[in-house]
Amino acid sequence: MKTASYVSLIGVLILITAVFGLATEHFFTVRTFQTIANQLPALIVVAVGMTFVLGVAGIDLSVGSVLALGSSVMGVLLVDAGAPLWTGMVAALGVGGLCGVASGYVSMRWSIPSFIVTLGMLEIARGGAYLVTGSQTKYIGAAVSGLGEPLPYLGLSLAFLVALLVAAGGHVVLTRTVFGRYVLAVGGNREAARLAGVEVKKVQIVVFALAGLLSGLGGVFQTAYLGSADPNAGTGMELAAIAAVVIGGTSLMGGRASVINSVLGVLIIAFLQSGLAQLGASDPTKRVVTGAVIIVAVLVDVFRQRRTEHAGV
Repeated sequence: MKTASYVSLIGVLILITAVFGLATEHFFTVRTFQTIANQLPALIVVAVGMTFVLGVAGIDLSVGSVLALGSSVMGVLLVDAGAPLWTGMVAALGVGGLCGVASGYVSMRWSIPSFIVTLGMLEIARGGAYLVTGSQTKYIGAAVSGLGEPLPYLGLSLAFLVALLVAAGGHVVLTRTVFGRYVLAVGGNREAARLAGVEVKKVQIVVFALAGLLSGLGGVFQTAYLGSADPNAGTGMELAAIAAVVIGGTSLMGGRASVINSVLGVLIIAFLQSGLAQLGASDPTKRVVTGAVIIVAVLVDVFRQRRTEHAGV
């Protein structure tokens, strides 16, 4: 992805900030920015995973439900079993990773579109979250507060800082490693990648496992932010993640992806929704505006793809 794409997204972010800063009294404040940042760790890490999935021309609709399942397992271990925090966190990551491996394996083994497989996993994981918790919220409180509460002086949570480190790691993997090149090669032209010696199915399974693992981590962050494990957590998270990644310029067709751009996409959505909320916009209005932004981003992607194909002719 070219530097120009970073610059254009940052420009959009600055424009949104300026517009809402002028239109509202409290938007352009450090406190507002801190509040937005501390709400984003779960979405950031889920968007990182989704970037890799779209990079191989796949899609994962289960990430929100897997997040809820990971959170639920963590909550039950901490509240009902009295397990230490690290055990609950490892369990959440493990459950998320297993869900991702299952989705990736079934999709690749029997050549079923990932859309269908992850739609099924969405229901399985959500149902699992209800079964594990007995359809009840598990209140944890102080056991996870250190991860979700703002740090002194800085005003940002440890979860947000960890999410940024995860995004930085994802960027390095995608742009500086052989695996990252394989991801984009598989997404760009699966058959050509296979003929070049890339183990296409293995790459795709690993990508879905990574998305599941990061969804489990998102469950940890969501639990820390809420101070509880809610089986309803993550509802709509898959759409928010896809929207952020697409706004960031990752191609729905695969072969072109950027983790940094995806994080900028998350910030654009968050700033847009926060600004609309401060203007007093209703939830339906916020959804209409966000949906319109997504459509515009997809149209830009389609035009960019066609221009690239035309230039290559």
